Amino acid sequence: MNTSEIIGSDPATGECRRIFVEDGRIAAIERCSVASELWIAPGLIDLQVNGYGDRDFNSDNVTAEIVIEAADLLLTTGVTSFAPTLITASEQSITRGLCAIAEATRISDRAAACIPFIHVEGPHISPLDGFRGAHPLEHVRPPSLEEFDRWQQACDGRIGMVTLSPHFEGTEQYIKGLVQRGVHASLGHTHATNEQIQCAVEAGARLSTHLGNGIAPQLPRHPNPIWSQLAEDRLTASFIADGHHLPPETLRSMLRAKGQGRAFLVSDTVALAGMPAGIYTAPVGDRVEMHADGRLSMYNSTTLAGATVPLVQCLGRAVRMTGLSLAKIIEMATTVPGSFTADRGRLEIGARADVIRFAWTDEVAIRDVWLKGEHIISAHPQANTPQ
Repeated sequence: MNTSEIIGSDPATGECRRIFVEDGRIAAIERCSVASELWIAPGLIDLQVNGYGDRDFNSDNVTAEIVIEAADLLLTTGVTSFAPTLITASEQSITRGLCAIAEATRISDRAAACIPFIHVEGPHISPLDGFRGAHPLEHVRPPSLEEFDRWQQACDGRIGMVTLSPHFEGTEQYIKGLVQRGVHASLGHTHATNEQIQCAVEAGARLSTHLGNGIAPQLPRHPNPIWSQLAEDRLTASFIADGHHLPPETLRSMLRAKGQGRAFLVSDTVALAGMPAGIYTAPVGDRVEMHADGRLSMYNSTTLAGATVPLVQCLGRAVRMTGLSLAKIIEMATTVPGSFTADRGRLEIGARADVIRFAWTDEVAIRDVWLKGEHIISAHPQANTPQ
């Protein structure tokens, strides 16, 4: 039996906790009488990652090794679970990415542990400028369960989430088919009417993808797709809190509307995350511009082409943008998205022992990461020493 202990303070209460781990799961949790300068939380969960550290899941050259390397890099940022995200493309290109990700989970136990499922964002999205975002128009197409089943066959059933626009005829049947197959249907990049959104929810859609983004810059006052999704309590919405995708007052208002437990954070990072300012050619957005402040946009346009701020850095930004406590923001990067991944995002007896330990000033600084109870990284010499 493999056993270990993890000690740190609970961000919600400030009390020190000692977590006992046996065979990759949390066996017990006790209060500690000693103080700890480091905090503990479940490992971060990011359900929208297009790439990271110059590793691109949407590249024509994607391989299993690239996916494994990205998983290792993300672990150093505290992300113990992530959904590799493939955007609108030809069926051949989507299948290529699916095969590479599936192969990564077959040959790497660590990648398999980090990837609960694959997220396909598109190609069944709005063809309209603004709503479509950086997705290529030539590959936007109506939903097809026959195509979806071919995707699943290519990746051994690893797709767990599909983002789509419910304006297409036949969307209700498509969503019902996804739900029957155990796949989450998420609404995004949509110009759908309120009635179409309601029909999608009745069919089983339960998520909104990066709400407030992937939408035209000008909309009717009401109704519009943002209001419709904010008002629908059956939809849990993801938000990008990098300081570029949503202004602080917008994020605050949207989180208040959705309420705690129906909102979570994603990074939406692309492979250019961490690269210097300049003009690049990328699968996501084609010709894009990386600005000095980290904003990534389509060249000569204000349209965003993804994000470059990792989820761990979004935590501090979200605290400053919203005024919410660190504990509540961490919940939106762990427990809430974890409810869509099964057995992740919780520090409870019996849960999988994915744990981070970190320092906190106005940013989260990762010190230690445990994946299924295995100590993956230690960013300082005393990280493993009981305090």
